[in-house]
Amino acid sequence: MHSTEHKTFGAPDETREFPNGRAEILHVGDADIGRLVLQPGWRWSNDVKPIAKTESCQAPHFQYHVSGSLAIRMDDGTEIVAGPGDITSLPSGHDAWVVGQEPVVVVDWYGASNYAKQS
Repeated sequence: MHSTEHKTFGAPDETREFPNGRAEILHVGDADIGRLVLQPGWRWSNDVKPIAKTESCQAPHFQYHVSGSLAIRMDDGTEIVAGPGDITSLPSGHDAWVVGQEPVVVVDWYGASNYAKQS
């Protein structure tokens, strides 16, 4: 049964810190929603790869980009740059990095469950 819930990223259920960023996780209903805050200089292959222990990010994502610019390179070589107001749906197998000097903030509706989770 679905129940009414009200949560805020101002008080996340869980915060996962990693170099140059953090993932704030809300457990809502049967889902985990993540807000990723990534500082200039952040790159998945430098800052999260040591935690994930995979060659590229294997977490699929469905994200709303709130601020900053995020470059994404899929394992097949496809590259995009996403900015404020953009939506990205990313399958497993990618790298990403902050472009410029503005922090990136994205809300991840899918893929936050295991993102940057220490085992």
